[in-house]
Amino acid sequence: MVDDGRMMRAGANRRTKAALTALTVAVATVVALLANSTTATAEPAGPSRLDHIVKNSFKMWTMYVYSQSMNRVIQLDVLRPANTSAPRPTLYLLNGAGGGQVAESDWESQTDIASFFGDKNVNVIIPRDGKYSYYTDWLKTDPKLGTNKWTTFLTKELPPIADAALDANGTNALGGLSMSGTSTLALAEHAPKLYKAVSAFSGCAQTDTEPGQTYVRLVVESRGGGSVENMWGPIGGPLWRANDPTINAEKLRGIDLYIASGSGLPGPYDTLSGPNIDGDPAVLANQIAVGGVLEGAINQCTHALQTRLQQLNIPATFHFNPTGTHSWGYWQADLHRWWPRLAASIGA
Repeated sequence: MVDDGRMMRAGANRRTKAALTALTVAVATVVALLANSTTATAEPAGPSRLDHIVKNSFKMWTMYVYSQSMNRVIQLDVLRPANTSAPRPTLYLLNGAGGGQVAESDWESQTDIASFFGDKNVNVIIPRDGKYSYYTDWLKTDPKLGTNKWTTFLTKELPPIADAALDANGTNALGGLSMSGTSTLALAEHAPKLYKAVSAFSGCAQTDTEPGQTYVRLVVESRGGGSVENMWGPIGGPLWRANDPTINAEKLRGIDLYIASGSGLPGPYDTLSGPNIDGDPAVLANQIAVGGVLEGAINQCTHALQTRLQQLNIPATFHFNPTGTHSWGYWQADLHRWWPRLAASIGA
């Protein structure tokens, strides 16, 4: 007679083995699906396109654009024209080293641009991304700063999308400060027919020589924790030269240029009552000491660019402040000073 207990145990063993086999198959399937999912998300999700727009108010929108080259959605803050009854021109305004992602590093929190552009008939687009990137196309994805293809995004992917979304008229201008003051000139050289007018406030117009190379390393490596070799390859290599605004100045011909820098000496905004100082002696001391040295070096770059443009007989407006550190008070004043010329250039 067969032992019922043995039969029951054998049946239980078979069921256990079957269950383990099923579990193994299920785990393998899940792992495969996860692997396939991870691989899929690493691939570009189709062409660059408008993702969505948030209309915070009549004047202030937030536009989200998917960049195929960077495979992510980029946030762009938008100031709309005072009168939208007709298509208007567009000013792309780039933030400094922090890209608008680092506290107190952006046009909106540090200047009066919201009120200044309140009565003006121009779209103002400000990317909220690109910190420490020089708004350029990087050779490699950086472990710290990620994938950056800003020349591609700003000159090829974004403009047609923005024109359609904002009913803009296709006339463009570009402005920037500090890090992006270098970038605006380089971007204009990469796409010379895209911009009618370009400004650079306190931007070093050199990347292939000193002090420009040191300044690039200060921004990308010391502040951003990235690698300049991931950006442009070995220092002194061909991409450092290709992105040097002074070397490639011939490509700026035909663009209405406005370029400004200070001397580095303390000026009217370097006081305890100055913009963003808030009466703090330590903040003021840093602005005078560090900001003074930076602006003094950038002033040298700016004079080198002026000499080069004069040699090429390319017209440009330069404003050399006899004083002024590397700080927001001066950049706001530069923007105000530039506006009449900019408005005439783009028909705003």
